[in-house]
Amino acid sequence: MSIVSAHSHWGGARQEPGEAEFPFTNEDFGRIAVLLRQESGIHLRESKTALVYSRLTKRLRALRIDSFHEYCNLLAGSSDERVNMLAALTTNVTRFFREPHHFEHLKSDVLPALLEAARQGVAVRLWSAGCSSGQEPYSIALTILSLMPEAASHDIRILATDIDPLMVAKGRRGVYGPTEFRDVPVETRRRWFEAAPGEGRGHLRANGDLRALVAFRELNLNGNWPMRGMFHVIFCRNVVIYFDEQTQSQLWSRILPRLSLGGCLYIGHSERVSGPALDAFDNIDITTYRLRGRTRP
Repeated sequence: MSIVSAHSHWGGARQEPGEAEFPFTNEDFGRIAVLLRQESGIHLRESKTALVYSRLTKRLRALRIDSFHEYCNLLAGSSDERVNMLAALTTNVTRFFREPHHFEHLKSDVLPALLEAARQGVAVRLWSAGCSSGQEPYSIALTILSLMPEAASHDIRILATDIDPLMVAKGRRGVYGPTEFRDVPVETRRRWFEAAPGEGRGHLRANGDLRALVAFRELNLNGNWPMRGMFHVIFCRNVVIYFDEQTQSQLWSRILPRLSLGGCLYIGHSERVSGPALDAFDNIDITTYRLRGRTRP
């Protein structure tokens, strides 16, 4: 998202006095804030009133609804519209190899041992939690392929999850425009992407070997986690900044038992692991944590 998204930020035009197209009360805002919190864990402050109005008026027009009161009643009974609300209130900001120090650390300090274990038949698992439109998990996959071009023939998989089904669908398609490749080396682009006919000039699609490494799934980080097993690496970046302190602490505690001993957790540049889980980690690099204990690939 993704949560808002794992790679999202708030923004939007302010509503000027006298310009209101639809009635929008403090009670309406409160109902939307509660629903958003229940759906995603995002804490919506009152200072975001103008943003909520400007973003959701598009939904009211599309649905031919005359007031936010009526829209809130619809939200209460429609899970589909709550998904649309979440998509409208979040802006997904991501790019290939964002925060490059994480991928440099992954390549030099983490992957060599994991890929050697994969060559010996060990299942290697990585998780991009809040994958937005897919650039993060594909960047992880590209980093793996730079060391092991035949990775798709081994038991190496990246789980890419996001709360927003539209972002999950885009990531699964793996099609990106020319401006989105500015941080991808030309040779990497040529080797692991292919032409995407009908998608617009300069658009490329992740090729079969690249897409084979990544499985995209919808997942609310504050809901049930159906996946089994543990991960050697977890990227959970620019997600928890939208949660209050208690929800942040709970998320880190839930991630803890999903990480293999010695496994690495990468988080966003303005985030910090907090709460009881902090005692289980060593901060080994910039926003990079390692679970204490001998590594078990």
